[in-house]
Amino acid sequence: MNGAQILTRALEAEGVDIVFGYPGGAIMPVYDALLESKLKHILVRHEQGAALAADGYARSSGRVGVCMATSGPGATNLITGIGNAFADSVPMVAITGQVHSFNMGTDAFQEVDIFGISMPIVKHSFIIRNVQDIGPTIHKAFEIARSGRPGPVLIDLPKDIATDIYDGYQPQEPVKTTLPRVDAKHLAQAKEMIASSKKPLIYAGGGVRIAQATEQLLAFVEATGIPTVATLQGLGAIAATHPQFLGMLGMHGTKAANLAVQDCDLLIAVGARFDDRVTGKLADFAPGARVVHMDADPAEVSKLREADCTLVGDIRTTMNFLHVAPQCKEWVELCQKNKKEFEWKYDAPIDSIYAPKFLRKLSDEMSADTIISCDVGQHQMWVAQHYQFENPECHLSSGAFGTMGYGLPAGIGAQLANPESPVVVVSGDGSIMMNIQELATIRRYNIPVKIVLIDNEVLGMVRQWQELFFNERYSEVSLWDNPDFLKLADAFNIPGIFIDKDEQIDDAIQKIKNTPGPLFVHVKIDQKANVWPLVPPGKSNSQMMEASAK
Repeated sequence: MNGAQILTRALEAEGVDIVFGYPGGAIMPVYDALLESKLKHILVRHEQGAALAADGYARSSGRVGVCMATSGPGATNLITGIGNAFADSVPMVAITGQVHSFNMGTDAFQEVDIFGISMPIVKHSFIIRNVQDIGPTIHKAFEIARSGRPGPVLIDLPKDIATDIYDGYQPQEPVKTTLPRVDAKHLAQAKEMIASSKKPLIYAGGGVRIAQATEQLLAFVEATGIPTVATLQGLGAIAATHPQFLGMLGMHGTKAANLAVQDCDLLIAVGARFDDRVTGKLADFAPGARVVHMDADPAEVSKLREADCTLVGDIRTTMNFLHVAPQCKEWVELCQKNKKEFEWKYDAPIDSIYAPKFLRKLSDEMSADTIISCDVGQHQMWVAQHYQFENPECHLSSGAFGTMGYGLPAGIGAQLANPESPVVVVSGDGSIMMNIQELATIRRYNIPVKIVLIDNEVLGMVRQWQELFFNERYSEVSLWDNPDFLKLADAFNIPGIFIDKDEQIDDAIQKIKNTPGPLFVHVKIDQKANVWPLVPPGKSNSQMMEASAK
């Protein structure tokens, strides 16, 4: 076999079924080998779309996502998607073609040092120098991508190495890795801290999804009775309808969740990293609480907030050893009182569409396995606040990177990974234009993704901040000249509907629910609608701005 054939055989041995990519000169030998492989290649219309689709595939399935591109601009176009995967700990292998090895370093056509460019945003990068190294490198890359704290790995393959011949490759079985168990003394300390706590709180992050530890978290919550809050990436780690769940915390968190954090005496962080969008002013975050911090990555523990008890290792097994119920009846009652008092209201007396109401009704109607793939902006926060997720794999959202243009390609990847589950992309009129070309991918493969475009003719989140913190000095946020989105969808042979009145919501949701193929739903909302509550920058989470404030 030549090197490219070895590469496809190694991918098959790793259980890969789908590869997202876009061909070009340096990667052409691999595309030739794809013709005889079992791999299904999905032709996206921009390399960023390939990386983001691989991300959505991985988040929704728990498997490693794979993307590929040619050298030069093809490789650099992957970078945003690779960075997005790195920031949110998503397992991915990105394969890039490279110029002939004897031309490397000569500024050859479409040559770029993608190894160097990618270094800060990958777990590891490889340049393959010999054809016999292709198979072992692929297998090592997958092991690195999915082990420990997952993340992306990049493999750069020179064109001549891809065409060299080698007859010694033997496929390897995927390597299964395990995390270390937590020290018994630390477990005993954590149990004592929980047992003696009067106002404990569980703070669940994206690490619960990564560790596939939702069952263990549920058992932990129910055994202890401790109220629970979640980050954006932790939504669904415990069902939104669970009695002990108080909602998302942080900048756009619920009032009940943020008040609980600020008043607790013990904060149990489970796969969470004390991100600035969660903590607000870090010095004032959970000011009276001791901290138990459990995580697979020792670099995250005590990085921002010093932990009183560190539990580094497999959080799945760790939580099983912490089933001790504290005496905190009054605290639980207070949290429940706040949850009821500050629950969302959906009775805004308007004829136009109130986005939170639309999204809550969508949540009520769709099946529990529906995957929501979000873009970035106001609509992303409304989804986080108002859609009732029951498991974290159903909520795809660019968290740490905040990548506009994420939703559509990630939704494509999720639908291909989960063909039996409904997939709904929720986007904004700013984000949708970032990767609108992927409508062609939906058309080509007839992917039954539903696209809900929440349109206010403005970059909503930027406009909201300019209103609140820049004295209403609006700069470059108007999107009045966007195209007619339904005509655009129609040009890609995707049917669409337009709604702008409250009375149209129910019918639109039924169409989303029952249309067998793709559908584009254009939802027009008020340009001045804001996301509430909001913790201002540099403020404590107890200083939430609400709708009546500016």
